[in-house]
Amino acid sequence: MASADADAPVSHRITDEPYYLSIGNEVSLFEAAARSALPVMLKGPTGCGKTRFVEYMAWRLGRPLITVACHEDLFASDLIGRYLLKNDETLWLDGPLTQAVRMGAICYLDEVVEARKDTTVVIHPLTDNRRTLFIDKRREVIPATAGFQLVISYNPGYQSLLKDLKQSTRQRFVALNFDYPAAHQEAEIVARESGVEPNTAQALVRLGGQIRNIREHGLTEGASTRLLIYAGQMMTQGISPADACRVAICLPLSDDERLQETLSELVDDLF
Repeated sequence: MASADADAPVSHRITDEPYYLSIGNEVSLFEAAARSALPVMLKGPTGCGKTRFVEYMAWRLGRPLITVACHEDLFASDLIGRYLLKNDETLWLDGPLTQAVRMGAICYLDEVVEARKDTTVVIHPLTDNRRTLFIDKRREVIPATAGFQLVISYNPGYQSLLKDLKQSTRQRFVALNFDYPAAHQEAEIVARESGVEPNTAQALVRLGGQIRNIREHGLTEGASTRLLIYAGQMMTQGISPADACRVAICLPLSDDERLQETLSELVDDLF
């Protein structure tokens, strides 16, 4: 059998190693799942590194990666493909999932709970021993090329009766839990990704920790590692630490004026 990514387009290859700091045994667990061709579900809060982890694993395994940002208007045809009319000729255009199945790529469905329920059903035959994709419009069954792996992610903090994975879908995946890194690890990540000095990165991480501790006062979710990095990047552009934290952390988190006052007080205490 030909190698899984022999015909993969260059655009789907990750040639440079993405920066990723392992915080547990998630790398070895993912590698074991990949060797067994098992689908993987990543669970964790927004901005904690799930997408970067998938990019890193695609690079580490030498596999092409196709990412789909799921949303409520995502139809099955958006994943599988559709017929298009071009120059009076009807042509079939593969969707991202079909492309991944054909080339043996990792297909990453980011925030899968945002997709329509009838859309996620199409992935079921790819997540068991069949490893096939059925294209109804073409009456075609495509066996997954060696190396194909389905990876999904979602944020358990946003779970509701309307936006949750069915058990029939959940129990087709092995699951990896993600959370914000320990403070010293998060500071290393923030410093590396934003370019700020270590002591500034540590202050940003302390701010992030304090904001996460006040979630019960109205915040839907705490400050993500991503937002801390954004604040650091603003600082490296000459923006004052207080202003950088307000525009990159406080304002994106909430529109509530009283909550903004609380967040501003936290910023003032640290910067």
